[in-house]
Order: sequence, then structure tokens, then C-alpha cells
Amino acid sequence: MKKWSKVLIIAACSVVVLVVAGFIAFSVIQNNLEALAGIEVEDIDTSALPDGVYAGSFSEFPVSAEVKVKLKGGAIEDITLVKHVSGKGQAAEAIPGMVIDAQSLDVDAVSGATYSSKVILLAIKDALD
Repeated sequence: MKKWSKVLIIAACSVVVLVVAGFIAFSVIQNNLEALAGIEVEDIDTSALPDGVYAGSFSEFPVSAEVKVKLKGGAIEDITLVKHVSGKGQAAEAIPGMVIDAQSLDVDAVSGATYSSKVILLAIKDALD
């Protein structure tokens, strides 16, 4: 009987530890996403930048992105999304095409992928800064 009570105590403690760890992880992710929501994406004038390929990245756990931006004649010619880590934000992978079409970082976020949209835009901004 004592053996079973020890097993139950260990199991109960394990469950408590997992619940606390899950709560902490959720809180960290929520705080990071709230901080991300408060970051403004400022547009960049590319007309004065020399031709070339610029690399940039941005990360705010749990979302991250790495990009390569190709400039030619002061215009954004191509944006390659090298890496994009997200949950359900895969739809935001349309952002590079939107930026190329607009020749501006001032584009709307993709519905349902707001955080990923912002992270990709901030990675592009990082490349051009």
C-alpha cells in the first residue's frame, strides 16, 4: 500500500509541475505577442540604397523570420523568405509579394496571421536598415 501512495504522490507532483510549466510558457508567449503588437513598422526609403542583396531577421518568440531583399535601381526587386517559424501564420508568407507590389512596408497584415505578418515586415525592415 505504501508503494502505491508514493507512486500517486509522485504522479500528482509531476502533474502540478507540468501545469505550472505550461502556465509559465503561456504567459511568456502572451507577453511576447503583446510586445510585438506594440511595435510600429516604419517605412524605409530604398531610393538611396545601393543595389544588392540585404539579409535581415526578426524574432519574437514564438514567431521568427529571416529574409533576403534584393534591391535594384532603388526598388525592391525580390524578397526571399529564407526561414519563417510560426504557428498558424503560414498565410503571412504572402507579405513579401505585397511589399514588392507596393514598394513599401506599409501593407496590411494578412488576416489570421497578424503576428507573423509583422515579424516578416520587421525582418524586411532589418534588412534595409
